[in-house]
Amino acid sequence: MVFSTTLVGDILSFDALEDSEIALMDIDDHRLEQTRRVADAIVDNEDIDATVTATTDRVEALEDADYVLNMINVGGTEPFENEIRIPEKYGVKQAIGDTIGPGGIFRGLRTIPVLLDIASDMEEVCPDALLLNFTNPMSILCQTLFEATDIETVGLCHSVPHTVSVLADYAGVPEEELDHWVAGINHVAWFLEAEHDGESIYPALHDAMTDSDIYERDTVRFEMMKHFGYFPTESSHHMSEYVPYFRTDEETIEAMTGTDYAERMPTATYLEGWKAASAQRDDPELDVDLDTVGTKRSEEYASRVIHSLETDTERRMNLNVANETNAIENLPRNVCVEVPVLVDGSGLHPCSVGELPTEVAAFCRQHATVHRLTVEGALENDREKIQQAVKHDPLTAAACTLDEIHEMTDELITANQEYIPRLD
Repeated sequence: MVFSTTLVGDILSFDALEDSEIALMDIDDHRLEQTRRVADAIVDNEDIDATVTATTDRVEALEDADYVLNMINVGGTEPFENEIRIPEKYGVKQAIGDTIGPGGIFRGLRTIPVLLDIASDMEEVCPDALLLNFTNPMSILCQTLFEATDIETVGLCHSVPHTVSVLADYAGVPEEELDHWVAGINHVAWFLEAEHDGESIYPALHDAMTDSDIYERDTVRFEMMKHFGYFPTESSHHMSEYVPYFRTDEETIEAMTGTDYAERMPTATYLEGWKAASAQRDDPELDVDLDTVGTKRSEEYASRVIHSLETDTERRMNLNVANETNAIENLPRNVCVEVPVLVDGSGLHPCSVGELPTEVAAFCRQHATVHRLTVEGALENDREKIQQAVKHDPLTAAACTLDEIHEMTDELITANQEYIPRLD
C-alpha cells in the first residue's frame, strides 16, 4: 500500500498528469481497499481531476492501459522463508535474498509464470502499453520479458538516486549539484564518474572512509571502492551478498558486527522483520491519517518516465533495459543492463557507456551468467540450468562445495515446486 500510493502521489504531482485514470489491482481485497482509500484521499485532498478505480480482475485493470506498473510478491511468506532457511542450513547466509543468490534465483522462478501471464493479458488488451517493472529480481524478470513477450518493458530501481544522496553527504556537496555517470547491472552498477563543479569527488570519498563513523555506515561499499576503484550502487548489507568476500569468513563477520553491513545479520532477523511487516499489512485498521495524504514527489523514476513520454520533456535516468543496442560493450547483448537512458516524447533511448572498467565488469559478467541460466532454465523447463545458475553464484560458491550446492538446489526445487515452473 505504501509504495503504490507513493507512486499515485508521484504521478498526480504533475499538472499534465492530473487527469489520469489510475486502476489499482490486487488479489487481496483487504489490501486493495486500503490502497484505494489512500489514493482517493490524495485525489480529494488535492482537488484534482483524476479517477481511481480498484479491482481484483487483472484484465479489467489492464484494459486500454497506457502504462502498467508492476510491484508484486508471489507466494507470500512460505517460499520466501524456504529461500532463506534452506540455504542457511548449507552455510549460505544471504542478507536479503531477493535479487541474486539462491533466494534471488528462486524468487525469480516463482515470479516468472505470473509475470508472463500479466504480459499475455497485456498483449490481448493493451499491447502498446509500457510495462514499468519494480519487482525483484529485476534483471532476471526483465530479461525474461524481453525474450518471451512482445511487451515493451523497462525496469525501475531507486538504488542510484539513493546512492547519489549518500555520496553527496559523504563528500560534503549539495546532492542536486552532484553529476554522475553510472552503469552496470541492477544492484551491481558502478559510479564511473561522480563530480561536483567538474571535479571528481572520489578523493573526498577516500578521505571520508578514514572517519570510522562514516566508514561504519557503508563498510562493504567503501571496501569495494578501496579495492576495485569504483563505488557500487547497492547498500552495504545488500552488496555483501553479491560478492564472496564478506559473509563466509567468521573473522570478517566479527570485525564488521555493529556496522551497517551487519544490520541484517543473521538472515533470520530480516526474515522475522519481513513477516512482521506482512502481518501489519493484514491489520484491518488503516494506520494512515487520510486528511494529511497528498501529492509529494518521491525519488522514484516512474512518474518522471511517464511525464517525459507524455509531454516530450527530456530527462536522463538510470533504467534497466536490454543491452541489444550495445550500451555496455563488454557485456553480452542478451542481458539486462542498468544504464543512463534519455527519455522524451519519442521513447526510451539507452546511452552508450562504452566498456565498463575490467575490474568491475567482471562482477557484472558473473551475475549476468547467473541471470542468463535462470531465464533459460525457466523458459526451457531445464532443471540442470537452474542447478548451474546456483553453482555460479559467488556467495554460494564461496560457502559450499559443488555437491552441496547440487543437494541444496534440489531441496529448494522440491520445497518450492508449487510456485515455480516445472523443471525436468
